[in-house]
Amino acid sequence: MIELTGSDLTIEQIVAVARSREPVASLREDVRQRMQHSHDWVERSISQSGKIIYGVNTGFGSLATKIISASQARQLSRNLILGCISGVGRALAQDVVRAMMVIRANMLVKGHSGVRPRVAQTLIDLLNAGVTPVVPEKGSLGASGDLAPLAHIAVVMTRDLEEGDGGYSGMAYYQGELLEGAEAMRRAGIERLVLGAKEGLALSNGTDFMAACGALAVYDAENLLRHSQAAAALSLEALLGLSAALDPALHAANNQPGQQRIAANLRLLTAGSHLIDSLPSKVQDAYSLRCIPQVLGPVLDTLAFLRQRFAAAVNAATDNPLIFETGSPDGDLRSISGGNFHGQGPAMWLDFLGIAMAEVADIAERCIFRLLTPELSHGLPAMLVPSSGLDGGLMMAQYTAAALVSDNKTLAHPDSVDSIPSCANQEDHVSMGANAARHALEILENVRHVVAIEFQAAAQALDLRAAGGMGPPGQGTSRVHAAVRRHVTYLEHDRELAPDTSRLAELILSGELIKDVFEMVALG
Repeated sequence: MIELTGSDLTIEQIVAVARSREPVASLREDVRQRMQHSHDWVERSISQSGKIIYGVNTGFGSLATKIISASQARQLSRNLILGCISGVGRALAQDVVRAMMVIRANMLVKGHSGVRPRVAQTLIDLLNAGVTPVVPEKGSLGASGDLAPLAHIAVVMTRDLEEGDGGYSGMAYYQGELLEGAEAMRRAGIERLVLGAKEGLALSNGTDFMAACGALAVYDAENLLRHSQAAAALSLEALLGLSAALDPALHAANNQPGQQRIAANLRLLTAGSHLIDSLPSKVQDAYSLRCIPQVLGPVLDTLAFLRQRFAAAVNAATDNPLIFETGSPDGDLRSISGGNFHGQGPAMWLDFLGIAMAEVADIAERCIFRLLTPELSHGLPAMLVPSSGLDGGLMMAQYTAAALVSDNKTLAHPDSVDSIPSCANQEDHVSMGANAARHALEILENVRHVVAIEFQAAAQALDLRAAGGMGPPGQGTSRVHAAVRRHVTYLEHDRELAPDTSRLAELILSGELIKDVFEMVALG
């Protein structure tokens, strides 16, 4: 059971809620009290003191000069949600939507958004009941928050002020069935909310799509990097690599922690190998083998930085305006209108993640190519199949890897350097972080499949080495090879390769493929 406090939600907890349906606890009483205190101040401010507060009793964006009466504040909240239902494209994966929901609930419980406890509790109720709104993947500029994606969530849980069916409710999944949002809520026994003042803005304004994608992407990238090290170690063995390039003194001299960690892991995985250093005439390896620590090490360092940033982002208040204590003895509050919704940080971080992980696929594909090419592989048959010519072996698998690597080169073009003004030039600089988020997730999927193909090729090569009478690989790489062979059999003659690649990619995503190797080596 995960408890939301607004300050200590972890990336692992987000993954647990998003993918494993870990339940979220009902709000604590102290959390309810601080949320209610903030909401009461909002209501008093517009109904008694006549304060003008952006987004509470004004229009939005370039319409901020339009004053809205206190009696229309609730309608303003609902109108904002309906007006932001503008997303297009395929539906986001349900784990991304659920991650957005738990991050938004966690932000609301901080008490800076001026909403009733019931708003956050309703999000929690949706998560626990398994109601997952359908959210189109495109339509956010990543500034003014992820308005469209968040609105597609909010519309399911809210309703019109008038009596009747409650108005438009979007679409949602419930118990595996796609339903109108109102029907999903009805079956789950959750009442749709009539929003109060500010609550529409609090549900739609923020960086939650970017933060959700970032949290899931960091988690998946770390897992993928662990697997890429195991695959690289198999390739190093199969290509009869040299251990000199893994010498700890060499890596200490470069003074880069990630590089040193990767080299140490490769030494542990290949310890006891009869294949490493088995060619006396070999002076040095090609870069794709010799420089594995220098390539994967910076990726490890990058992910460590990104984990820090997204761990902070999922506990941030990114609504606007935000409400704070004044510090006065009477406990009065004040609102501050600013720009925490601007996603420039997440946009740059997601671009950085995509660029870093694209390099994981780059070097993996070069190892695959080398394994399949007799002039480069030190005695392995062409295309890693005994009857080359009659059989094409893994030729087409390398084509696929090359296509995915090339795709990543386009996807890794940084979105964060772009900006298109919007909202009558009031919002004249935007982050395009939502595009960076989509592209980062797509890059990860591509890399996962390239690494899966490297596992296929390197395991096949090790079998061919064994058939040629060469000694066994190291203790760690032997276990990695055995793990691959539990799921994908040796390729004696041509067969369909796609199922093998997909199976390995799914096992990489779940972390199950080389789980037992983690017990032996802490694959950074």
